[in-house]
Amino acid sequence: MNYRLLGDTDIRLSSIGLGCMGMNHGYGQPDDKESLATLHKAIELGINFWDTADIYASGRNEELVAQVLKPNRNKIFIATKFGFVPDDDHGHFSRLDSSPAYMREAVEKSLKRLQTDVIDLYYAHRIDPNVPVEEMVGAMADLVKEGKVRYLGLSEASPNSIRKAHAVHPISALQSEYSLLTRDPEQEILPLCRELRISFVPFSPLARGLITNTLDTSTLKDGDFRKGLPRYQKEYEENNRRLSEAFAVLAAAKSATPAQLALAWVLAQGDHIIPIPGTKKRKYLQENAESVDLSLSPGDMLDLEELLRKYPNTGPRYGEGYLKFVDKN
Repeated sequence: MNYRLLGDTDIRLSSIGLGCMGMNHGYGQPDDKESLATLHKAIELGINFWDTADIYASGRNEELVAQVLKPNRNKIFIATKFGFVPDDDHGHFSRLDSSPAYMREAVEKSLKRLQTDVIDLYYAHRIDPNVPVEEMVGAMADLVKEGKVRYLGLSEASPNSIRKAHAVHPISALQSEYSLLTRDPEQEILPLCRELRISFVPFSPLARGLITNTLDTSTLKDGDFRKGLPRYQKEYEENNRRLSEAFAVLAAAKSATPAQLALAWVLAQGDHIIPIPGTKKRKYLQENAESVDLSLSPGDMLDLEELLRKYPNTGPRYGEGYLKFVDKN
């Protein structure tokens, strides 16, 4: 495994992290046995950057991760998040609360579920329009002073919010969706993170499986939240099928899988980028880890851009229900 530095620190994180959400939230039926085996495999592979959140399965994701985190605490850099308020015990939500009072409640619950006395990276899951960014980050900074949190992060924040937050306390990581099919961060976010020495952490770097040429959107099962996202609907099915098939041909020419090619492309966008592809299976974790060994030439990058221009109708990443929580201020 290769490693990259976290923000403006000397913390070495695996160039490929592990998104734990799908182990028991959002993607159909959980398989705790295989998920736990995957977490142990991550340690074996040197993948030390794990990502969860309090909203995932209403805390059960943190509890699952804790089973492997606790006995291996010094080997893992754990990130979790707060802000979404659960509507039920399945992790559904309809509102944000990033107030200092709610944060205080949330961090104590996360510490207990994770069975640790400190969270390595604590993210505000979204920017709450009802709470000034400076107030939220000031309260998060108090957690650092108290030793409950080591570093601070934001998720899906606008450039303006990032600058405001960073002026209060150093922001070490900014998490947003980024992949070959979701390129919005390239306009302002990636350059800003480089300027401020903030690690950029792409979630869904494989476009939630769409770019891997293994996903048949017509067979998504109940409980898979992709069924409600625009990109996975019938009107985009033909474009995305052709795109993923053509992408697989390019990957084969590099003796790689589509997932490895997609991750190698993300990694090539900057050494301050640390993607966190999610999986609950050891075989995919191994495949993802091997992407760090795949180098892309300028010609490869041009071929990928040409392919994307050929099949542009990939669809929006979110509908209004999720998009309303993305910071635009």
